[in-house]
Amino acid sequence: MEENQINVMPRIGEKAPEFTAVTTQGEIKFPSDYKGKWVILFSHPADFTPVCTSEFMTFATMEKQFNDANCRLVGLSVDGLYSHIAWLRTIKEKIEYKGMKDVEVKFPLIEDITMEVAQKYGMMMPGESNTKAVRAVFFIDPKGIIRTIIYYPLSLGRNFDELYRVLLALQTSDEFGVATPADWRPGDDVIISPAGSCGKAQDRMEGKEEGLECKDWFFCTKKLDKETVLNKIIKK
Repeated sequence: MEENQINVMPRIGEKAPEFTAVTTQGEIKFPSDYKGKWVILFSHPADFTPVCTSEFMTFATMEKQFNDANCRLVGLSVDGLYSHIAWLRTIKEKIEYKGMKDVEVKFPLIEDITMEVAQKYGMMMPGESNTKAVRAVFFIDPKGIIRTIIYYPLSLGRNFDELYRVLLALQTSDEFGVATPADWRPGDDVIISPAGSCGKAQDRMEGKEEGLECKDWFFCTKKLDKETVLNKIIKK
């Protein structure tokens, strides 16, 4: 057995590494407990730190939005369970930030004092810290496949509107078989895959494919209204 084990970071398109863990909401088996749902698995450096506190309050406040889009939130740090519980209680009882107060974090926060899960997911980056996980975000689809990975350094708080936008964009791509352009939000035009043949490309440029607007043979968009997108994604 090698003295220094090398952990390969998971990649987009691969199955999410499996684990069983103790959390603030009881034991979870990941990702099997979330089959049929999207999951955002995210790490933070440590409990009782200000940037992490602002992030957890924001995520907790937005949790219903994510749940309505068939997405569950799962947090992780390398601190222990009792530290997690004490920190979340402090957030609810004492912390007010940007109008948010009395915030109760109901999604599970994983205890990972052995760093087993953090190592499996490549959340430990020695250039940042040997003892704290960076701010990693994994979007995992209902089949347990990793679809997006975003990393932030310890000092930088995440943009939660962007995380929600990414979730909606991934679901829109799956549901409608399209791609989403830069800065896309529900209601914006979507991208159609480039033509796979010269004949199809010519048809598009001649306007024979209804509903498409083509700037060139490879760059075609179509309208997809906001209500159509949200009616497919958001569960009321």
